[in-house]
Amino acid sequence: MNKRQIYVAMLFSSLLSAMIAIGGYQLLNNQNDEFSSFEDRQNVRFSNFLDTTSVVVPEGLNFVYAAKAATPGVVHIRSKYTSTPTASNNQFDQYFRDFFGNRGQRAPSGASGSGVIIADNGYIVTNNHVVENASEVEVLMNDNRTFDAKVVGTDPTTDLALLKIDGKNLPFVKFGSSEHINVGEWVLAIGNPFEFRSTVTAGIVSATGRNINILRDPSNRNLQIESFIQTDAAVNPGNSGGALVNLRGELVGINTAIATHTGSYSGYSFAVPTTLVKKVMDDLKEFGVVQRALLGVNIVDVNAALAEARGLNVLKGISIENVNPNSGAADAGLEKGDVIIAVDGKGVDNVAKLQEKIAVKRPGDKVEVTYIRGGKESTVKVTLKSTSDSIEVVEARSSFSIEGSNFTDVSREEMQNLKIDGGAKATEVNDGKWKEAGVRAGFIITNIDKTTIRNIQDLARVMANKRGGTLIEGVYPDGTEAFYGIGW
Repeated sequence: MNKRQIYVAMLFSSLLSAMIAIGGYQLLNNQNDEFSSFEDRQNVRFSNFLDTTSVVVPEGLNFVYAAKAATPGVVHIRSKYTSTPTASNNQFDQYFRDFFGNRGQRAPSGASGSGVIIADNGYIVTNNHVVENASEVEVLMNDNRTFDAKVVGTDPTTDLALLKIDGKNLPFVKFGSSEHINVGEWVLAIGNPFEFRSTVTAGIVSATGRNINILRDPSNRNLQIESFIQTDAAVNPGNSGGALVNLRGELVGINTAIATHTGSYSGYSFAVPTTLVKKVMDDLKEFGVVQRALLGVNIVDVNAALAEARGLNVLKGISIENVNPNSGAADAGLEKGDVIIAVDGKGVDNVAKLQEKIAVKRPGDKVEVTYIRGGKESTVKVTLKSTSDSIEVVEARSSFSIEGSNFTDVSREEMQNLKIDGGAKATEVNDGKWKEAGVRAGFIITNIDKTTIRNIQDLARVMANKRGGTLIEGVYPDGTEAFYGIGW
């Protein structure tokens, strides 16, 4: 074959290839809907399409392991009530109660939420508001087993509660470190939104040490602690008490609230960090009550306006507004106007983070507090004290005495017979303000100034700083309701 013939053959081959390609393209476009399965259709690849079979998901972005590791240890909690819960004017109830079921407004006989198994012998952490005032608590596991749960203890100031079920070798979620979690880090929220069991959603940590002013302190001493992890992982009613885990499947928080005007997810959710969770759970198990350690100061965040007004050389920190007498802070020499910038060598730039650092301690523990006074930085060692300015361990009460009267918890049988969710029962009424007001032995206190009294722990907290006129509501064993006004 001469050169001329070779060139003609090459030209003809090129033209034929072009015609086949154009014809094939037109054929495919004219038969867009003619295929036997979507999978087959997707297998038709063009040279300009990405070959997804060769794509490798980076290890740090694979949520599968974390979901598999944590989901078996997240449970569904159903709370039942023997009486209609009362509505509240508290911000938490108004804006965040729908996170697990709006009991206050619709007053159903039950509500639901989530919980996390933290020990293989059946200890479960959840939110206080998931089981608050419940007469019965049922736990439904991921494998469909159900258990009746006992409420070991609750702490409204952190909105946490510890439950116990009779089980062995149960799957549990390992604690991770919320202290080292970073903004921008991926996390998973696992719970039971809208009764959809074992739902997993993903998001990032949006902020840490977030205070959103929703928790309450029944004692009215402003001891509530808010240092939430803020995320954009989607959560909804029923997620409350569920797990927030890192990509290793470790528990870094307990989902507690959502920022919403509608009762459903609007972009941000908030979780109690495990630094607090571990401490509160240990206290409730060991003592039945949380051991609250306090510096003994009233504090506010430092901002640009406060720094300018007081001539401070820092724009972040915590300004001491008042030092309580006989407190650890007073003993250590801290003064009004001091600006705290670190605890135990770790920086704290707002009230929430300082509260979290102190809240993981117990009365009698010592911490190093770094502060600025007159432009000079100093460090002192502070011995933390309890709410009663003591370094002794606070024991769970079996009884409570005040003004000549003794009170104990109401039995389960009495709660069922009277259709109440708890209370503090007067076992003995001697000379004093209670007797003067007309209170008789057997009277069960259920509310004080519209604050629910579930047990003598609540009674002790609420009465700790009561001053002036107080409205006492309750019921006698025969079902007779009674109201008393007592001045303190």
